[in-house]
Amino acid sequence: MLESKIVERKQLLKRIFTRHQIFEIGKSLGIPYFSEFSSKWNIDLDKASLEISLNINDLQLKEFTEEFKPRKWQTFLGEHYTFKNGELQTEGSWKSVQLAIIQSKRKYGKNLDVVLKRILESSQGVSEKELKNLLPSQVNLQLILADLEKPNVITASYSGKELKEWIVREEVSPIVRRELGLTGGIKERIEAQRIQPSERPRPYDEERKTIQQMDQEFEKYLQQLLRQRVEQTLAFGRSFSIDSLIQYLKNLFGSTLYFDAMLAITQQYGLADVEIHHREGDTGMRTGWNLALFGDPGTGKSFSTRDLILGKSEKICPHGIPGRNRYTGGITPARFIRIGHAYAGRTFNFIIPEFNEWFKYKGMVESLKIAMEHGEVKYETFREVIGPYRLTSFFSVNYNVAVSSRGYEVTVRDPNFNAIEDRMLCRLHRLTKQRFEEIAESQMRLALGKMDLEKGAQQIRDHLTLIYAAETAHPQVKERFSKKPVILTNKTLEMLTETRKAILSEIPRENVGFSARLENRALSLACAASLLNYFQSEGDYIPVSEAALKTAIQLYVEEAAVRSRGEFSPETVLDKLSM
Repeated sequence: MLESKIVERKQLLKRIFTRHQIFEIGKSLGIPYFSEFSSKWNIDLDKASLEISLNINDLQLKEFTEEFKPRKWQTFLGEHYTFKNGELQTEGSWKSVQLAIIQSKRKYGKNLDVVLKRILESSQGVSEKELKNLLPSQVNLQLILADLEKPNVITASYSGKELKEWIVREEVSPIVRRELGLTGGIKERIEAQRIQPSERPRPYDEERKTIQQMDQEFEKYLQQLLRQRVEQTLAFGRSFSIDSLIQYLKNLFGSTLYFDAMLAITQQYGLADVEIHHREGDTGMRTGWNLALFGDPGTGKSFSTRDLILGKSEKICPHGIPGRNRYTGGITPARFIRIGHAYAGRTFNFIIPEFNEWFKYKGMVESLKIAMEHGEVKYETFREVIGPYRLTSFFSVNYNVAVSSRGYEVTVRDPNFNAIEDRMLCRLHRLTKQRFEEIAESQMRLALGKMDLEKGAQQIRDHLTLIYAAETAHPQVKERFSKKPVILTNKTLEMLTETRKAILSEIPRENVGFSARLENRALSLACAASLLNYFQSEGDYIPVSEAALKTAIQLYVEEAAVRSRGEFSPETVLDKLSM
């Protein structure tokens, strides 16, 4: 009981207080953890909340809610605590949640179970369209959702004009699971048969060795960098930006090919998974994102996601973070789910060539979708149970599609593949005359030794590695370089809103061909690209740069046009935005 109360208290603190308030509460309590930090931005929010929850009682918690004026709009319905309309009660709300589920079960029977289980599975949110596909056509889904929303069993994770998505509140998920029968009985027997750590299958043990080797590669590279090249890297970083990276890549590959390489390298900066804030506090977003390059065969997709990041021969030098990119060529998706357990709690990038091949195997869409959401992955067969575990890594993939003048058609047969696409930042490749010419010229220059990648690759890789080490508080650098969150400026939000309106005004029909996640991915791209300015930012945070925002908006507009099957011209929208 005590342990569950501490965990719930931690959840409550993160929900109702800002980072600044948590920092001040920890300082006022005299907790040793907080004495290490001079700024609120340097604390690990999760650890800070846990430290307070371990050192506070209910009376003190009530006093702090009166003193610090927490977020009144938040709601928390825990087993031990309730927070509504700005007021904290040291009594739980699970009985009312349980009663609401029981009453809904009486009204809707198995249909309620189907809806609630599906929402419970997703950490990002489930749309009405997806839920409707799970139910008989005569079932009124709106009534079910309304009955679950009233007592706050579920809440909207996203609500827009065209789309609404639901999630189960984190603090009520245990009682929801219990009422759905997801504990006890068959589940307990499965748990009893679970493979223990000492008995895990060989793929897990083999992958642990691979991770150790990658860690050693990173440590060795960082040590050499700090001993031999740190001052040069700092000098390079004071003038390097997303504009500099773009110019470097344009000089190498041309005005069309550069964009894919820019995305792949910018994704590497985002792997530090830095927190994104606005002036009022946390946004809940981070800089990490999944990348997909798709389109015609032979358009340079593998070069950008694999060769440029990992390196290929002496002529193509690696630009990616050393020891943080796992190439998965030849691995089946089932094996990936098995080795993924070894990466629980770590952040790497999985480079997956020929992503199409993974979907020849049945039943993989759901597991991969959950993995991309950083949800809880579990895979069961007759002989073994893998997980549950939480994969906190990212993906860069490429796959072929059938491209036409009006867009593209996915060649993956699984009808749910669009759920995978929706969780990645995607870039369509068409084999246009200009792209063909730039590929041919690049290949020729590379073959003749006229393309010099060595110096630029070394500088970018050093810069990337040092920022990654700083933003992940690596022991070798944390005394000198602090973690800095990316902060959204008013201009960032205004430009995204203006872009959204400009896009929607050009779409001739009522339905939109892409989800609101596209805008979130564009925002993550802008924030990851702003990390290039780490050494130019004198404060304890990094604002979204104008150049980074411009790059992200270009991708947002172009991909919205692609997913709308060419119903509007991206150039028209960009002209409206004076870009």
